[in-house]
Amino acid sequence: MGHYAFIDSDNIVVEVITGRDENEVVDGISDWEAYYETKRDGLTCKRTSYNTLGGQHLLGGEPFRCNYAGVGYQYDSDRDAFIPPKPFESWVLDETTCLWVAPVDMPDDGQDYTWDESVGEWVVSE
Repeated sequence: MGHYAFIDSDNIVVEVITGRDENEVVDGISDWEAYYETKRDGLTCKRTSYNTLGGQHLLGGEPFRCNYAGVGYQYDSDRDAFIPPKPFESWVLDETTCLWVAPVDMPDDGQDYTWDESVGEWVVSE
């Protein structure tokens, strides 16, 4: 099976579906992105990999489009990558993983932390 993201004119993912495997040929159809695109007026269809996160394939395969697409993600055609929504204004995009990272590393001391944007630091979760 394959997964496909539908992207609006602002390059935002509005829907993700499970569809035909990208290597499957049925009734002469082999380009499933093009096929599914005809089913959603005005939307672009791009394949996405369920097993890709941060530019790594979780099962050791070839990573695809940097991240598995989700509703609200942006499709960046220059990078050919799906980028999640920015969680906080101060976070920056890691150009390699296409994931957002905090401007300060989270402490690695075994405690649970959450990001506090108002002070720009990690705080111990209560």
